[in-house]
This record gives sequence, C-alpha cells and structure tokens, in this order.
Amino acid sequence: MIALIQRVTQASVAVGDQVLGRIGPGLVALIGVERGDGDAGAERLLERVLGYRVFADAEGRMNRSLRDIAGGLLAVPQFTLAAETGKGTRPGFSSAAAPDEGARLFARFVALARARHAPVETGRFGADMKVSLVNDGPVTFWLQVKPRGE
Repeated sequence: MIALIQRVTQASVAVGDQVLGRIGPGLVALIGVERGDGDAGAERLLERVLGYRVFADAEGRMNRSLRDIAGGLLAVPQFTLAAETGKGTRPGFSSAAAPDEGARLFARFVALARARHAPVETGRFGADMKVSLVNDGPVTFWLQVKPRGE
C-alpha cells in the first residue's frame, strides 16, 4: 500500500457541492492500493502515517508525529498512486488492486485510523473528488509498505 502524505494547515475534500471531510492542521494522506496488498499492510501503513515525524519540535526540527500534535487526518483514496509510469507518456494500472479490493482495504485503513486516532475525515472511494489543501512547508513524503506474505 502507498500513502502520499502532505503536512497541511488545513484541507478538505468534496464531491460535487458536498464537503465530505475537513481538517485543520495535520496530514492529508492520499492512499493507493496495489495488487497483493492485504489487511496487515493497511495496518503497517497506518502506523507509519500516524507515527511519521514531520511536525516541528521546539527547536524547529521534524521530530513530532501526527499523534504527538493530535492533528487531523484526511484520508483520500487515490488509485493513480499505483500507476506504472516508467515507459511512454500514458500511465498503466495493471499493478493497482481491483476496485472491490481497493475499496475494502481503504475502508480497513480508515476503520483502523478511527480506532487509533481522532479526528479522521475521508474522501469517497471511486468518486470524482475535489481536494483542497494548504501544504505546510511544503512537506510531502511517499510512504510504501510491500506485502509480506499476508
């Protein structure tokens, strides 16, 4: 599984005119699911997202995690993170999980996040979403966990 995380001062996600989720300071996590990913990977990825130290401490160094600052998490499903981009000028998606499995693992990630952290807001799997954010820094990291014989 993949998470592209961005440190934000605020963010929201909408479908049409309906805002589905909104956070203040925290992280936007764009979540991609690849073939072969499973429940254990969703849990490992969540622990990395919640524990990744991207927020400043008293000395201005990135030593604090989302948990440490009790910030918001906006999780947005984004299958395009699983694209193959190594050749040509058009992405391929054969490494992305099937839609039903992607939806299931995104829902698992969100359920675990809500059980371990608050506040957690989300986008909608398969929807045409509009994500608005103010990237703080900018600070953006790619986190990926590979399946381990789940």
